[in-house]
Amino acid sequence: MISDQILVRPSRIDSVDLLRGIVMIIMALDHARDFFHRDAVVFDPTDLTKTYTFLFFTRWITHYCAPIFVFLAGTGVFLSLSRGKSKPAMSKFLITRGLWLIVLELTIVRFAWAFNLDYASFTVLQVIWVIGVSMIVLAALIHVRLSITIIFGSLLVLLHNMLDGIRPEQFGAWSNLWYVLHVQGLIQFLGINLFVIYPLIPWIGVMTLGYAFGSIITLPEHKRKGILIRLGAVLIGAFVILRAMNMYGDPHQWSMQNSSMFTILSFLNTTKYPPSLLFLLMTIGPAILLLAYLEKWKGWLADHVIIFGRVPMFYYILHIIVLHIMSGIANFPQFGFQAFTIDPLNLPQGFGFDLWVAYAGWIVALLILFPLCKWYADVKKRSSNSLLSYL
Repeated sequence: MISDQILVRPSRIDSVDLLRGIVMIIMALDHARDFFHRDAVVFDPTDLTKTYTFLFFTRWITHYCAPIFVFLAGTGVFLSLSRGKSKPAMSKFLITRGLWLIVLELTIVRFAWAFNLDYASFTVLQVIWVIGVSMIVLAALIHVRLSITIIFGSLLVLLHNMLDGIRPEQFGAWSNLWYVLHVQGLIQFLGINLFVIYPLIPWIGVMTLGYAFGSIITLPEHKRKGILIRLGAVLIGAFVILRAMNMYGDPHQWSMQNSSMFTILSFLNTTKYPPSLLFLLMTIGPAILLLAYLEKWKGWLADHVIIFGRVPMFYYILHIIVLHIMSGIANFPQFGFQAFTIDPLNLPQGFGFDLWVAYAGWIVALLILFPLCKWYADVKKRSSNSLLSYL
């Protein structure tokens, strides 16, 4: 079923771009909540002692974004190779683009979130940085047998929760390295305060397995659909069984709550930072199953969603800027120009609105983003400039 040989040389696979487009749209909802919802930093919306069902699911549905974003980034590498790009050329591209993404995270993305240039005081390492580092690792992995790549990625995803009990303090002077690899937390590097939201180990495994997944997605359509359905169902089943057992795969066990609905929420409330095995099974399994049915999704809506999926980095940076400006405008009557420079991770008392306003802001932002993304997608399609592949 999976071999080291590229079975076909496909044109761009629409279902992959559609899935990416869907998660990009959902991602904007999460960030609209960050910028507009008054309780965004007051409490964790998955904290069952404080949340309510609608808020929980508003946050929970966005859990699908980062794993699929990283997973499909790996798949995109395999697809590029399947179209004839050489491995040496791909390695060079992955290293340079990976370094570029790390720089983007530390500069442009950070500015988009905070609208200030005080980089030393507080900079967050999020999904873009982890994609960049994972691409640099993948630059080496594409040269080994696919079976070895699968084993490597699987070990990182399956076994990393065994490391949960290891604390950074145990490494003394090397504690910062363990934060970078496996524990969310604040470190100092060259006088800069860096908050590591996305530790590396599990995410490198996700991208590696996404790369291997390309060997399935490049199969002829009539073959891959059945494989996608079976694989997605197996991963979902593994999540349900392991989660029900409460033995391994997540540092936080589920428990019976005061209502059946909150018991379900407890069952679904897996750990994202770093992403537990159960978190990844819960998100990637349904995504693979959905891919099987996106093959036949055509029409006006699909044509619009796919635009977002074809310019993911352009969309990512732009949607943060758009939401930030919109939030500043909405909060301007109360906070003045300060509303534009408030970090969404440190909102002042009285900043923000009810949750429905976040939903309204999300929809308006998508309407603003679509023509800009369509313009850029057309530019990329018409141009042969390789530099456009970096954004």
